[in-house]
Amino acid sequence: MDFDTLKIEINELSKSIEKIKEALGYENKLKEIKKLEEESLLPGFWDNKENSTKVVTKMKNIKNIIQKIDEIVRELSDAKGYFELAEELNDNLSFKESQNLVNKLKESTEKLNIETLLSGEYDFNNAIITIHPGAGGTESHDWALMLYRMYTKWASKSKFQIEVLDMQEGEEAGIKSVSFLVKGENAYGYLKSENGVHRLVRISPFDANSRRHTSFAAVEVMPEISDDIQLEIRPEDIQMDVYRASGAGGQHVNKTSSAVRLKHIPSGIVVTCQTERSQLQNRENAMKMLKSKLYSKQMEEHNKMLKEIKGESADNAWGSQIRSYVFCPYTLVKDHRTGYEVGNVQAVMDGKIDGFIFEYLKFIKKSGIIE
Repeated sequence: MDFDTLKIEINELSKSIEKIKEALGYENKLKEIKKLEEESLLPGFWDNKENSTKVVTKMKNIKNIIQKIDEIVRELSDAKGYFELAEELNDNLSFKESQNLVNKLKESTEKLNIETLLSGEYDFNNAIITIHPGAGGTESHDWALMLYRMYTKWASKSKFQIEVLDMQEGEEAGIKSVSFLVKGENAYGYLKSENGVHRLVRISPFDANSRRHTSFAAVEVMPEISDDIQLEIRPEDIQMDVYRASGAGGQHVNKTSSAVRLKHIPSGIVVTCQTERSQLQNRENAMKMLKSKLYSKQMEEHNKMLKEIKGESADNAWGSQIRSYVFCPYTLVKDHRTGYEVGNVQAVMDGKIDGFIFEYLKFIKKSGIIE
């Protein structure tokens, strides 16, 4: 890279950062955080737990955005400073420092560009993902495991943490189902793009005749709902069953009834959790999952109502694949909602799904979908 090219990139980054500041409402957020801080100092602020929790959470989210913007503005200033020094003194070391900062800023601004598309009430929350294989036995069980690994690889690259809540292994290979928590800032905002049916086309490794098979798996993505969110769940509406956990965990797991199954009677929603040794811990995790499922059901009904108002027909869950992963006779991953596609299937299975996330966020913002 020469001086002229680097100068152009710095100018382009400067324009991008100004657009990001405008899109995220930087100046308004500075005023808002000042107002919220003043509110938190008022007498009796902590008396109303529900309100104080909401205010503190909002302050945390706003401060986080301000901090990110301030950081890229500082780095841009440093990049400009090193560039001017390199240009004035023909200093190669300063040129390289400026170049390194520009490369870092490209990545930072790309991530912040995605954040400008996050506007949902719970986008900042952790995400709970449940994967259910479709019909097809071993084939679909293996596909469910492949998807689980794809998300864990993406989470690792994106600095998110994974906590398995419930997993049932397949009899021959793969998994019958898995529920896991993705912990980190904006986890739900990013991963809500994955909600739906995923289709796999490949030459089956389980078929002695090496025939081509199509498998399906349903991915359900929900925000983790914190205790301060008011969702009416009456104790009499919950049916709890306990049973012995299966799988790894040693003698203690298998000899005590530590696994928990909760059923919400009015909605028919059932959740299970068996990963912890303690029945109490499993019940707490199961309740988190139940609250998230009930919230997702409310949002689903709301969006269905909007579709009906607009005259759109509701999709059939298993008949509406959101994305296809084709390994044979050609390689392609295509999102059927946005039209976004890539030819490198293996890269996608290794967790490279940011392109699909970004395109979906642009799609729902344009469509006015609430998630």
